Amino acid sequence: MAVENRGMKTGGKRRKLRLSKIYSFRCGRASFKDDHSQIGGPGFSRLVYCNEPDSFEAGIHNYAGNYVRSTKYTAASFFPKALFEQFRRVANFYFLVTGILAFTPLAPYIAVSAIIPLIIVVGATMMKEGIEDWRRKQQDNEVNNRKVKVHCGDGVFKHTEWRNLRVGDIVKVEKDEFFPADLLLLSSSYEDAISYVETMNLDGETNLKLKQALEVTSFLQEDSNFQDFKALVKCEDPNANLYSFVGSMDFEEQQYPLNPQQLLLRDSKLRNTDYVYGAVIFTGHDTKVIQNSTDPPSKRSKIERKMDKIIYFLFCVLFTIGFVGSVYFGVTTHDDLENGTMKRWYLRPDDSTIFFDPKRAPAAAIYHFLTAVMLYSYLIPISLYVSIEIVKVLQSMFINQDINMYYEDADKPAHARTSNLNEELGQVDTILSDKTGTLTCNSMEFVKCSVAGTAYGHGVTEVEKAMARRKGFLLANEMVNGKDYAKVSSGKKSPVKGFNFEERRIMNGNWVNEERADVIQKFLQLLAICHTAIPEEDENMGKISYEAESPDEAAFVIAARELGFEFYKRTQTSVSLRELDPFSGQKVERLYKLLNVLEFNSSRKRMAVIVKDEEGKLFLFCKGADSVMFERLAKNGREFEEQTRNHVNEYAEAGLRTLILAYRELGEEEYIDFNKKHAEAKNSVSADREELLDLAAEMIEKDLILLGATAVEDKLQNGVPECINKLSQAGIKIWVLTGDKMETAINIGFACSLLRQGMKQIIINLDMPEIKTLEKMGEKDAIAKASRESVLHQISEGKAQLSASSENSEAFALIIDGKSLAYALEDGMKKIFLELAIGCASVICCRSSPKQKALVTKLVKIGTGKTTLAIGDGANDVGMLQEADIGVGISGVEGMQAVMSSDIAIAQFRFLERLLLVHGHWCYRRISTMICYFFYKNLAFGITVFLYEAHASFSGKPVYNDWFLSLYNMFFTSLPVVALGVFDQDAPAQFCLKFPLLYQEGVQNVLFSWRRILGWMFNGVCSAVIIFFFCTQALDLQAFNSDGKAAGLEIVGTTMYTCVVWVVNCQMALAVRYLTLIQHLVIWGGITFWYLFALVYGSMPPSISTTAYKVFIECLAPAPLFWFVTFFVVVSALIPYFSYSAIQMRFFPSYHEILQWIRLEDQANDPEYRASHTLGYPASLALVERSNGIRDGFS
Repeated sequence: MAVENRGMKTGGKRRKLRLSKIYSFRCGRASFKDDHSQIGGPGFSRLVYCNEPDSFEAGIHNYAGNYVRSTKYTAASFFPKALFEQFRRVANFYFLVTGILAFTPLAPYIAVSAIIPLIIVVGATMMKEGIEDWRRKQQDNEVNNRKVKVHCGDGVFKHTEWRNLRVGDIVKVEKDEFFPADLLLLSSSYEDAISYVETMNLDGETNLKLKQALEVTSFLQEDSNFQDFKALVKCEDPNANLYSFVGSMDFEEQQYPLNPQQLLLRDSKLRNTDYVYGAVIFTGHDTKVIQNSTDPPSKRSKIERKMDKIIYFLFCVLFTIGFVGSVYFGVTTHDDLENGTMKRWYLRPDDSTIFFDPKRAPAAAIYHFLTAVMLYSYLIPISLYVSIEIVKVLQSMFINQDINMYYEDADKPAHARTSNLNEELGQVDTILSDKTGTLTCNSMEFVKCSVAGTAYGHGVTEVEKAMARRKGFLLANEMVNGKDYAKVSSGKKSPVKGFNFEERRIMNGNWVNEERADVIQKFLQLLAICHTAIPEEDENMGKISYEAESPDEAAFVIAARELGFEFYKRTQTSVSLRELDPFSGQKVERLYKLLNVLEFNSSRKRMAVIVKDEEGKLFLFCKGADSVMFERLAKNGREFEEQTRNHVNEYAEAGLRTLILAYRELGEEEYIDFNKKHAEAKNSVSADREELLDLAAEMIEKDLILLGATAVEDKLQNGVPECINKLSQAGIKIWVLTGDKMETAINIGFACSLLRQGMKQIIINLDMPEIKTLEKMGEKDAIAKASRESVLHQISEGKAQLSASSENSEAFALIIDGKSLAYALEDGMKKIFLELAIGCASVICCRSSPKQKALVTKLVKIGTGKTTLAIGDGANDVGMLQEADIGVGISGVEGMQAVMSSDIAIAQFRFLERLLLVHGHWCYRRISTMICYFFYKNLAFGITVFLYEAHASFSGKPVYNDWFLSLYNMFFTSLPVVALGVFDQDAPAQFCLKFPLLYQEGVQNVLFSWRRILGWMFNGVCSAVIIFFFCTQALDLQAFNSDGKAAGLEIVGTTMYTCVVWVVNCQMALAVRYLTLIQHLVIWGGITFWYLFALVYGSMPPSISTTAYKVFIECLAPAPLFWFVTFFVVVSALIPYFSYSAIQMRFFPSYHEILQWIRLEDQANDPEYRASHTLGYPASLALVERSNGIRDGFS
């Protein structure tokens, strides 16, 4: 039946199809020769029985199902795994140990009061983890329950869920549906079995990819054809390489090679094709997209890592005072009973348990140490981690909701993909940026061209305008290089996207009157034919648009259309044009048979097509970078070489991207010989298949005839120069890592304010006569040695220039090309290269590969030890983004791969200014102050516990009620610190942007230095000492109320606790720079809640309230002394901080305090005042350096 159907389908018109000629589609039968030996060997052992998923042979392989799980936990593993994650934190583990010890007689409090806070903290974090995982689970369910048609037998297809698919199933995917697994394309709705696929979910690319099935299965165009279809696929094992697939198909006793062109990857989408049939090859976690979904590198901010050190420091303090107290307790206990005399008679050492037994004093000291470890646990902030996580999530929400970082044109807001690095945004020292698509729009416009040695196009680029301004020309009524800039730049912008070309000589068909009209015709034909774009016609408007692999390619096809050569149709074997006939002056339709496409890649740096015109002539059309094209010209094809080179250099200086266009006519025999070798390379199933294809292409891409060059402009994004200027004023160093030529990169640098007038340039390259001579000789070792020595010499000279001008404060820019960079990054040289680079204000690395971008980022991050931020928009930037401390992805034209690998996504480079100078500064200040305050309030509380225990001979008795101890961190002081972390501002957004030097507080880590941390801790100790001694001295040895009763432990403890709650909350009110209604509510609400709790808890039965029973309502509230002591102690405890802050603010203000004076005195708009305070970076930095002495412990 299958043979009959096949015979019917392949009759007539089908026999005329000439497949196998495009890309890497070889549909004819070919011999595998030696390459076939890999199939069945290691790494190539997969066997797929197509249309037989239930067969015995298929079952024995036990391949993975198609159910996909991205969750971190399962229902069974959630509790054990989540608990393990929580108790990996040393603080949580410590509280777990003290919680267990609380069930022993050693505990100074009841066990439940120690366990409940731990349960709340751990439970809150686990709940957050659970909610996030539940969302992932819902996303998994949505994907796994999608429907697809699967063959159920007898040629019948029925819908089933994705999760039910098995290896070998035949599925039918319809237009605009996602592929449910990795499928082998068998046929499609097109006769030649092609299909168009969108792979944005895989590689972020928005262009459509062309796929084609084997010719032998292309007849399977109806459901009924699959009734008796059987085939065996032997292929590679599951792997993560999206762009490779090696295999073979056994069908009807013949074997056919398979390549990536027949593989449809899971999560890509079928476009512009009604349906396709495919056989399931890889399922579930074996699919290539899932194999690629590795976890991003774990990143933690420097503040978090430092916070861990502080926790360890506090542990050392805790164990130290516990040890000292235990030794003292042991010695005192040993001396308690001397000659029958009891010194501490109230402890009954003559009739005591082991805790106070003088005969077992060493054991008593050990037990006391364990008690002290539990009692002093309040020095460690139990809610610190969970509070910071809550604050960071809320900060991320503010970043996401910032209307000033919303890009309306693309409907894209900022998106913080992780909240772990918020405060790191305020500490960036170096930005490493891609250029194309990051600083520029990656929306190319055809601006100029050079054809037959003649330059065409009068458009003025932004770089040329910047050059004119830099040279002192006026743009208005000023001629620059013979062109009226004002007139040209003020002209109306072309209404055609991608085309901004102005030239009367060749537009509107006028090119036919040019001297070399024949060359221009061939030039335009090449633009219209040499590409992989796909035309789409709007049926309503009758206009044609193009789906292209890159913005450059789209610009070329649009330019050809606008100049009279319209590409309007593509089939698998042909390209159709409507082109202007120079003889008749009319548009004629011409069809070119498309024989081969030699694709572009980063190593070839060119692409070519081989076509046959209607007269039967064979042509090779080729376009590529000047570095590879000029060397491939024939001797008789260099007629316009000198003029073209000059034009290309001019275009590069104008910031334009250039390509060289050339062609040659092929002989029939030459083509047959090439096609044979090319076909063998395409049919290869070996690992070096790509290399074989490149070698085959080298045979034919030679002896070319030069036609000319194109120049397209990638315009700067709006606001880029202003943003870079502002970031530079903030003291942030900016490096640009680009693949452009040096001339282009330098001029773009000037256009975007990265390079400035008067900045000295240190240029490192290998364009030297001696190096070029060695390259011609081809001695690789000699070239490498000479190049290495040259780069080292140039770096040393650059360092000498820096040293010589150190007194003059001159600004330097370092520009280095890719070849030199490869040597500069070697182990013996990278250190001095980094020393030179960090001494320069700007650095531009030209002709950089993706690997070099990542290596440079790593060098800066490790070498400087400071925070680095990488920003890019393309797949070639992923390594750089993941290597940097912070990766920022631009959601631009090149898809979403950079965004998916980033920590934060923004739509435009200019938003980086607000992200860093506003949100970064705020987050850094908030988190730093929040952590310092946490340690302050815990020390203020914990030290009072220690002082009372010392006062009571280290007896292990807490001064506070058990529940007072437990709820201090959880309720009475927790919300104000969260509010500080979310809402506090030392300057409003407009001031942060107006005075960018404020950002240096984060770069220099002014607000989280050890001096400031220890200052806050010292403040906590001072507050604790004042509270303890003032309370005990005021309440001891005198009547507490009118009845003449003395204050006992319960009264003293509750009074001290009240003072602590008041002091730490009032301290928060003093520390906050921007009081909001919410902060007022949580600060004064915390104090109010304490009084309500004391009232309600004290009213409970003594079995519950224990030492707090009726203490507040009967003893404290009626006693005037209680209210007086509270007021007096709170004021006394706050005086040191208040005095210190007032003196510093008045006489030694830091930069943010100067801004507060400006706000207070309303002088921000006074030009004279602003001029004296908004200094340039060097002078402003001096102001901050002057303020280093006041990097206080509190501000």
